Amino acid sequence: MAQSLAQVYLHSIFSTKYRQNLIIPEVEAPLYGYIGGIIKNIGGTPLEINGMPDHIHILSTLPRTVTIAKYLEEIKKSSSKWIKTQDAAFQKFAWQGGYATFSVSSSKVEVVARYIQNQKEHHKRLTFQQEVIKFLEEYNVEYNEQYLWD
Repeated sequence: MAQSLAQVYLHSIFSTKYRQNLIIPEVEAPLYGYIGGIIKNIGGTPLEINGMPDHIHILSTLPRTVTIAKYLEEIKKSSSKWIKTQDAAFQKFAWQGGYATFSVSSSKVEVVARYIQNQKEHHKRLTFQQEVIKFLEEYNVEYNEQYLWD
């Protein structure tokens, strides 16, 4: 093949450091928009971004020239720097060190997008920790719960 082609969809989840409720309504939409811009600048396509005051879900494509680790590092680093410029209340804003990310079949992109859109409904009956563990088990990811939470 003369050119390299890829279409990789990712569902990524990460929380604020110590799961602090820092993604307040006033900054939620601008933060998600900014993250969408970061993704575009890296070469990906943001499809859905939503979350709760203590965590975020991102459905996007992964650029073929970037590793998952570098991709998420750039999203987290750049958005953390940006949010700190928005108000003095965000001076100590930080994302947690780790993340969970899962591949999404092209046939399931719409299902995952709807799931992310409905975050506030899901969390009326499910905690962040329960949600992450549910995904880890659904995707058969081995984990040690001792190291999941900071």
